Amino acid sequence: MAKRDYYEILGVGRDADADDLKKAYRKLAMQYHPDRNPGDKTAEARFKEVNEAYDVLKDDQKRAAYDSFGHAAFEGGGGAGAGARGANPFEGSPLGDIFDEMFGEFMGGGRNRGPVGRGSDIRTELEMTLEEAFAGKKVNIRVPSSVACEACKGSGSEGAKPAATCPTCNGLGRVRAQQGFFLIERTCPTCGGTGKAIRDPCKVCAGAGRVQRDRTLAVQIPAGVEDGTRIRVAGEGEAGLRGAPSGDLFVHVGIRRHPLFVRDGANLLCRVPLRMTTATLGGAIEVPTIDGGRAKVTVPAGTQTGDQFRLKAKGMSVLRSATRGDLYIQVSVETPRNLTRRQQELLREFEKEAGETDGTSPESEGFFAKVKEFWDGLSR
Repeated sequence: MAKRDYYEILGVGRDADADDLKKAYRKLAMQYHPDRNPGDKTAEARFKEVNEAYDVLKDDQKRAAYDSFGHAAFEGGGGAGAGARGANPFEGSPLGDIFDEMFGEFMGGGRNRGPVGRGSDIRTELEMTLEEAFAGKKVNIRVPSSVACEACKGSGSEGAKPAATCPTCNGLGRVRAQQGFFLIERTCPTCGGTGKAIRDPCKVCAGAGRVQRDRTLAVQIPAGVEDGTRIRVAGEGEAGLRGAPSGDLFVHVGIRRHPLFVRDGANLLCRVPLRMTTATLGGAIEVPTIDGGRAKVTVPAGTQTGDQFRLKAKGMSVLRSATRGDLYIQVSVETPRNLTRRQQELLREFEKEAGETDGTSPESEGFFAKVKEFWDGLSR
């Protein structure tokens, strides 16, 4: 069923002003209000219809869209509410870009949703050591950017005089033009959407309200920051045009590779080469910790390559928390090199004393026993 015309619903002409619309709405809203018509479904439907019509026609921007496109202007997501959110009824069709260009800005959508003249965001890179990431650090960052002009206090006007209302758009920041069937609204070309006109531009900034200057900012990097983290510093980007809000500064953090530790989230892994004798007989070793301290690790007799030892709360700081991750010590048993003749003789004596199946190397003995079974099976 086709929807009724909004002007017809309210019983007013298309040239009705705001007062006429309000009077008609109040009269009909009282007539069909559910409290006055309990259980009357027809009255309830008329009440909703009246509210929907008034919601569109009381708003100049919605009314302009309705006058140009009718109900199609609000069919992108369900009724007038969808139109208020900037729905494009022609999304995905050749008319989609045209609709955005004409109505996107004042329907809540469009391509420029930020404040008019807002300064650009700035991105900068910061490289840190793993120790600095663990402890956190305050760093001074030199940022080439634009800042508010001191001569005109960011206004763009000589002597910081108040800007006059733009004569082209009367301070609205937008201008409308009727082109056949379409009512086109665009950013005012005179004031750039600010609604203000500079009559006597500042001689220092040429009316822009900002000048180029390097700044040094102190930025606190929190403890536990990870590689690739982006830190936002609000309002420290480029200065806005003629007093508009500044952009933001984004600091992208990179962590250098550490010679001893490998990071896994909040945990750290440290690979420690272990002497054969220590791994065989057992003992104790001292290992470093990320905070610059030392930790003692007891190595049991018979330790193998790949065995790990966990040191609780000796890892990285956790971002925005007082807790810490763990440190894992992974040992790698080192085979001796450049042995003296006496050392070689001692090892040969050990090998002779041990024999092939004395249980001192159970993994090796088990593997070669399986190999022997495999070969025996092939020869049968």
